[in-house]
Amino acid sequence: MRYEISHHGAINGVTGSCHELTYYPNKQGQSACNSQIKRSVLIDCGLLQGSEQSTTGAHADALGIDFSVQSIQALLVTHVHVDHVGRIPYLLAAGFKGPIICSKPSAILLPLVIEDALKVGVTRNASIIKAVLERLLSQIVPLAYKQWQTVDHQIQVRLQRAGHILGSAYVEVQLGVGKTASRVTFSGDLGAPNTPLLPAPKSPYRSDCLVLESTYGDRNHGDRTHRVEQLAEALQRCFADGGTVLIPAFSIGRTQEILYELEAVLQKRRQWRLPNLRVIVDSPLAAGFNDVYRQLEAYWDQEAHQRLRQGRHPLSFAELITVDSHEAHRQMVQQVAKEQVPAVVVAASGMCAGGRMVNYLKQLLGDKRTDVLFVGYQAAGTPGREILEYGPKGGYVYLDGQRINIKAKIRELPGYSAHAGQRDLINFVKRMHIKPKEIRLVHGESGAKLILQELLEDALPQCKVWVP
Repeated sequence: MRYEISHHGAINGVTGSCHELTYYPNKQGQSACNSQIKRSVLIDCGLLQGSEQSTTGAHADALGIDFSVQSIQALLVTHVHVDHVGRIPYLLAAGFKGPIICSKPSAILLPLVIEDALKVGVTRNASIIKAVLERLLSQIVPLAYKQWQTVDHQIQVRLQRAGHILGSAYVEVQLGVGKTASRVTFSGDLGAPNTPLLPAPKSPYRSDCLVLESTYGDRNHGDRTHRVEQLAEALQRCFADGGTVLIPAFSIGRTQEILYELEAVLQKRRQWRLPNLRVIVDSPLAAGFNDVYRQLEAYWDQEAHQRLRQGRHPLSFAELITVDSHEAHRQMVQQVAKEQVPAVVVAASGMCAGGRMVNYLKQLLGDKRTDVLFVGYQAAGTPGREILEYGPKGGYVYLDGQRINIKAKIRELPGYSAHAGQRDLINFVKRMHIKPKEIRLVHGESGAKLILQELLEDALPQCKVWVP
């Protein structure tokens, strides 16, 4: 069966993932070259963020759907981060009425993410939000991992664990039947080995064409033991002078991983003699996701289950405080800024491009007792990237139009990335029994993609590796 792939995002950077697999089914007795029937499936429909918004022109264009939805038979969701699902309301508004296929955990998480995205970026009108969510829920089709689902005549899809966040998956699409069938794989975002709470992804048996993320195509991560030690050291340094540790983190995935690691570090708190230590999660959305994560313990890895058997609660421990309302948030910001009591604040957004973390940064970036720990990728054009780049040089950043001089200590713990590193990406391909004939590199900055392209070409000389 003839097919082609077009990309509607994540080709000029790491956000806005949206890929369309178009195929031309054969009618009985008709050859592939004569087939004029055009159908497609869409893989993800995410928001563009940071400087990547400008590549599409006006902000409204970055949000909108600039491609036809008439041929789309299904939307396949790899995971529920907003840069992979944030444009779904616009897809629905454009007339898409087909199934939204995702893993069973993602089916629970997706409405929460879309509701929050609507409130933050679109409208507070309750009736509009309700209408969108009702439409969304009517189209969601939960799919178990490893199970083939027929989407269209001679088209099947299957989800496999990706190890990125709870519910994340890479997508296998089989076109045709028998020996002539083609297998196209979309990686979504692959997780790093030893990611807290989640089992590592396993490579598919075969793939003819692979659309592969390349976020960290130019570097590897440190091992998990080293990053936990770095986290503990950073906490001890800041606690020694009564400072605050700020950890910008996405509400889903990274927040839960950080809490999981903090719980382990705090098992040693008696050695530090810090009875007033607080871990503050300032995000109603993150609190909701914590609840869902606990409900979905069946999807946790063996290590997490072992902690549970020991009577430990990685996402709900004594030092943990959750801030819900906006008024409580404002009070907490002032309290943390005025008191010299050791505290860890985990809040969104992960790239400091909005959300409650911005208010903490405005209050505390000018305090030399503050540590800002970046535990995830900072896209170009985001305040997070600017703080990471200019903070160690004693620079400044603009937040909500206000210039903030940076005196805080700025640190990056790249080992906490939920993305596979360079070595992991290469191994994902090399461990396939039947290697792809074509690899398309997406979801990465240009330098990372080019470096990974060269390494994959060396490893797989018979494979066409290219950057769309």
